[in-house]
Amino acid sequence: MKLICAPMATLSHPAFRLMIEKFGGCDEYYNEMINAPSLLHGGQFEKFYIDPSPCPQKLVWQLTSKAAEPCIEAAKVLCSIGGMGIDLNMGCCAPEIERSGAGIAWMLKPLAETEILVRGVKDALLEYEHQTGNHKRFSVKCRLGDENFTDDSFFSFTDMLVSNGVERITLHPRTKKEKYRDKPRWNYAELLANRYKGSVSVVVNGDISDSDSYKKVCSVCPSCEGVMIGRMAVQRPWIFKQLQKSQSQELNVEKNPIDLLELGLSYIDDVVKYQPPEFYKTRLQRFFTYFCMNLSFAHYAQTQMLNAKDVEDSKTRLEEYFQKVPQDRYKFSI
Repeated sequence: MKLICAPMATLSHPAFRLMIEKFGGCDEYYNEMINAPSLLHGGQFEKFYIDPSPCPQKLVWQLTSKAAEPCIEAAKVLCSIGGMGIDLNMGCCAPEIERSGAGIAWMLKPLAETEILVRGVKDALLEYEHQTGNHKRFSVKCRLGDENFTDDSFFSFTDMLVSNGVERITLHPRTKKEKYRDKPRWNYAELLANRYKGSVSVVVNGDISDSDSYKKVCSVCPSCEGVMIGRMAVQRPWIFKQLQKSQSQELNVEKNPIDLLELGLSYIDDVVKYQPPEFYKTRLQRFFTYFCMNLSFAHYAQTQMLNAKDVEDSKTRLEEYFQKVPQDRYKFSI
């Protein structure tokens, strides 16, 4: 199966992709969702959201908007930058996103209204292909829907996507309110893959955190094209390498230690390299909230990094932690 890195707000940027690439990378990266109106209005930070470094050939642009027209126009802009394709976010259930009419709200609107968006983006991609000869894959990331979803309503929605030219569906098989509380229903991804076999690929997302869960989802969803991993790729950026070894059964080869201090310091440096100063704090805080979960005193380490005053203070606090707990520095190997 393909190994794919999920789109995550404040995380799926060049510095994070570079960290994963240091371990050999993955098959595809989805960019953090881009607000289509902001992109079109030329906001001062938009150039940072659309930086395809360090591997544009593996990048998928994800778009969000409360209205169809900005998404359609933004898709045209992104096609000219590069990347593998365009993805529409129809799964984000953050309250502020849904209230604005974006994210999962597109699954809850009248089907005809959502169809206007899907058809418009597909037409934009076809026009780009006609003009340049370059194909951009069209995909949608979604959930099962609202709490009262039925199989009929869910498959009517995905049938609409497919009939309007969507080539890949990434499914996080939970409802709007379930979030991470309940186990994902991976079997729905397999149902989708068989429903559209030979015409549309399906990627399954949710609770894939190690070799065991990866093997389990592969057994439940053998017809799916790939798995998408989000939070665990932040906590353990080497997870794709780990799963690649699992796929190739390279389980008995010599393992190399991972230097967590060096990894954290290099990430800080890359955030400075690829992000504007206004973003340093939020990008570092979000990353280290997950990364520190690897450590023996995770809560203490998280608090230290969240309270860092600036970039240099972040480095100092990270170094001081490993001075106090040196056994954590090479805690993992792969």
